[in-house]
Amino acid sequence: MPLCRPLLAFALVLAVQMMSGETPEVLSVELKLPTVEAFERYVKATEARIEKELSRPETFLYVDDLPQARRAEARAILQRGEIYMERLKTLDASGREMKAPDALIHHWVGAVFIPGASLHQALDLVQDYDRHQDIYKPEVVRSKLVARNGNDFKIYYRLRKKKVLTMTYNTDHDVHYFPVDATHCHSRSYTTRIAEVVDADTPKEREKPVGGDRGFLWRLYSYWRFEEREGGVYVECESVSLTRDIPILLIWVRPFVTDVPKESLQMTMGSTRSALLARIAAKAKPSK
Repeated sequence: MPLCRPLLAFALVLAVQMMSGETPEVLSVELKLPTVEAFERYVKATEARIEKELSRPETFLYVDDLPQARRAEARAILQRGEIYMERLKTLDASGREMKAPDALIHHWVGAVFIPGASLHQALDLVQDYDRHQDIYKPEVVRSKLVARNGNDFKIYYRLRKKKVLTMTYNTDHDVHYFPVDATHCHSRSYTTRIAEVVDADTPKEREKPVGGDRGFLWRLYSYWRFEEREGGVYVECESVSLTRDIPILLIWVRPFVTDVPKESLQMTMGSTRSALLARIAAKAKPSK
């Protein structure tokens, strides 16, 4: 049903204000406790499934546990040097997709194969946090290793996401690596703070209240798997993020909310593969 003229005019005003960086109060939304609790239940169920897969050596990778036809298709994609992407969902005990009230949960898995790479080289790359601003630009604007204790890392990213509008965030993450053996490793990354930045990189730059912003990124968790085999390394990442739901007046920003999680993970996996191949090539190049 089309919007009536007053609502259409109001929606156009909102669009102009948001694209210019202005944020009228009507667009602000509060992250409420029931939403957070529902997201945490989703994460707990997802992690239980991941742990089950990791406990079986023959299905250490997500793609290894796919039905035979889909597994063959995924492996063909990876061996061609392409990125395998799939939208996931986690079900509750009754078989229904788990959701969060007044919010959207975005769950994707991406995978790549890097020929000629070792597990050690892959981990060196993904743990080189001070250089992620170069490896994963333009989405990662700034990156910093804040602290390290063995296999535990605290990192900072300034993220910038662009699609229809531009959003900038200051984010803190806890990352934990779990070495399994000489050819297997997995990790988990949790955002501990996400603050939307208004008027980024200007004298008027400021943060909006955490959980009291426009709601386009409230949580971002990721689960990585690394396996060295077949003359290279398979790298997988599951991304689980939480955003606001889309009211009718914000229907024009739906592509930002629904498309960005997939596109962001796709960029991350492609950049990981490209950067690791570049490092391998540079190392193999004979010195003068």
